[in-house]
Amino acid sequence: MTIATPTKDKQKKIHLPEWLNKCMIGDQDDPNNSLICKAFEYAYKLHEGQYRKSGEAYIIHPIAVAELLRDLGGDAEMIAAGFLHDVVEDNEDITPDHIEELFGSNVRQLVEAVTKLSKFNFSNKTERQAENFRRMFLAMAQDIRVIVVKLADRLHNMRTLDFLPSEKQKLIATETKEIFAPLANRLGMWQFKWELEDLSFKYLHSQEYGNIRSLIAERRSDREARINQVIDIITKGLHKSNINPIEVKGRPKHLYGIYEKMQRQKKEFDQIFDIAALRVIVNTKQECYQALAVVHDAFRPIPGRFKDYIGLPKPNLYQSLHTTVVSLNGRPLEIQIRTLEMHHIAEYGIAAHWKYKEAGNSQNANLSNDEQKFTWLRQLLDWQKDLKDAEEYVDNLKENLFDDDVYVFTPQGALISLNRGATPVDFAYRIHTEVGNHMKGAKVNGRWLPMDHILQNGDIVEIITANNAHPSLDWLNFVKTPSARNRIRQWYKLSHRDENIARGRELLEKELGKNGLESLLKSDTMMKVAQKCNFHKVDDLLVALGYGEITSTQVINRLRDENKQHQPDTKPSTLQEETLLTSTHTTHKTYKEIDGTKYPIAGIEGLEYHIAGCCRPLPGESIVGVVTHQRGISIHHHDCPNLANVKGDRFIPVKWNNNQQSNRAVTYPVDVVVETIDRVGILRDILGRLSDYHVNVSNASVKTDFGKPALISLTLDVRDSEQLSNVMQKIRNISDVLNIRRISDVN
Repeated sequence: MTIATPTKDKQKKIHLPEWLNKCMIGDQDDPNNSLICKAFEYAYKLHEGQYRKSGEAYIIHPIAVAELLRDLGGDAEMIAAGFLHDVVEDNEDITPDHIEELFGSNVRQLVEAVTKLSKFNFSNKTERQAENFRRMFLAMAQDIRVIVVKLADRLHNMRTLDFLPSEKQKLIATETKEIFAPLANRLGMWQFKWELEDLSFKYLHSQEYGNIRSLIAERRSDREARINQVIDIITKGLHKSNINPIEVKGRPKHLYGIYEKMQRQKKEFDQIFDIAALRVIVNTKQECYQALAVVHDAFRPIPGRFKDYIGLPKPNLYQSLHTTVVSLNGRPLEIQIRTLEMHHIAEYGIAAHWKYKEAGNSQNANLSNDEQKFTWLRQLLDWQKDLKDAEEYVDNLKENLFDDDVYVFTPQGALISLNRGATPVDFAYRIHTEVGNHMKGAKVNGRWLPMDHILQNGDIVEIITANNAHPSLDWLNFVKTPSARNRIRQWYKLSHRDENIARGRELLEKELGKNGLESLLKSDTMMKVAQKCNFHKVDDLLVALGYGEITSTQVINRLRDENKQHQPDTKPSTLQEETLLTSTHTTHKTYKEIDGTKYPIAGIEGLEYHIAGCCRPLPGESIVGVVTHQRGISIHHHDCPNLANVKGDRFIPVKWNNNQQSNRAVTYPVDVVVETIDRVGILRDILGRLSDYHVNVSNASVKTDFGKPALISLTLDVRDSEQLSNVMQKIRNISDVLNIRRISDVN
């Protein structure tokens, strides 16, 4: 399909950049020019008549994105994807197949991946958010150019955020600060990182942003005069040493970096002296170190403030020498020394690296080809497969994106990068899972040190193993990397398999009773339930149930679904209807009759009733009433598995009274079990946290066994399901707590 080139009037109206004008009138036999022009013409036609919130023609946005990608050194396919990244989403008639037919499979993959990323929601801690993160990193692993195009798209959107409502601005700015700026940093794209952070700062803390910007502008002349004096001194020193620098230039630090330093050090702007830095660009790596000597000869270096990122490059390719010296008037000044190639990589990261590839274009810029330069991405892909808890995954991910790395060596000299704060245990599991599982001790720089020793840059780490050594649950208290934490948990699950199976059976026994349980566990129905829960065997399901990876309610619901599907008119022989519906483990009524609230439940006024002990519903949860033969109305949770055996004519529609839900004096007992590392003071910590949230504990017991987690059984008096959920989350966040689960039955 041939699209006519836009008229000169339209070109003038949308102010085509010079490079695009040259491309349009340039050598059309050049396949790169041809692809770029064709993509622009196609995007121009499809976006014609569309406008942004600012009132500008929509095509201005794709042009700006394509220009950012061109400045980064992106290839023709990336630039074409920049023009086309919104056409599928904004035009119902355009499909990825159309893009592939016109522009090839590579451009189609880029456009399709960026379109999907645009639909992802990273703002809420939900399973959907975690899944979106997983898909994003898989897309990056297949072609790293996907996230570069997305970052260019996000940067231009941030530059033009003024025209959106305030709430929308803050939502986009928060996502940019938490996700996209750290991603730009991980890719070494510092120019993008700084601008994304500053723009997020502008919308999230507008007053502070304005203040710092004004203060920097007010003192610009004094700062520039001082920097120019330093530049003159260093330049003369370089020439004296026969070094002809490419550039010696000062630059102010970005606004968010200054604000972050003020917050971190609890200082006012006047107390922050190093708000500017000096950059020295020379010709060779050797001249970098010679220039460092010149700088240290002219100004006194501050001890502990020198970093050699040339000898130990960052995983995102960054290389430079950093030193902080005492400059004129006693003010500290950071000086960075690098070559021109290092400078391009520092500014544009992986995108600049493509310029220097000997192999040619970046068409194959995937993880396998550049694997050594994306160790952090490979590590994310490794541990994200194992973390099933969505909130834990998202928290670990954000921590991993923001954390600086620490660089340590094996005794053979291999360089290993770990999260800052990592320990020898993290190092062991990075080498291999079996090294971690059989770790007996560690030597750091030839000295025996504790397992929880925090590693520093340049440490040489040797792991000592033994066949009879095994992980300790105490390690979970100090390991830093998600992969190490997950491997320790996996070992515990496997090594305590029999105990977890027994605990899983016990939990099912409480729900279903002993009668017929063995035959049920051996049935095809139970095998299907296990498979639906993503386990290969019933025993694997029981292990997960015993460990707390899944709940008995989830298993029972799956079992109920299977029985409904295959035996709609038959009652399972293992479940005795009246026993289950009028369980002796009923909840005692603890509510008080206040302000005339005689009946907390609407629909049973004047009738005898009790809260079913099998599911113990709470205000806020959907409920249903069941007529029993001897004990009045039994109130069940709407999803109670025992309801599968009840005839329809015995159901009574009921609900919690609104005034009951808002009555803070009415409480209901709920049993929970906390699985925790056995240490002194853990029960006190849990009870203290409950006291902080005004939750009464009517019963508590602790079961301990040497070498195993402690089990703390608690009966909590809570108002409703929301309070229970909040309290359980607070307990789950306590250090050394491995798991907390709600128990339906009372022994």
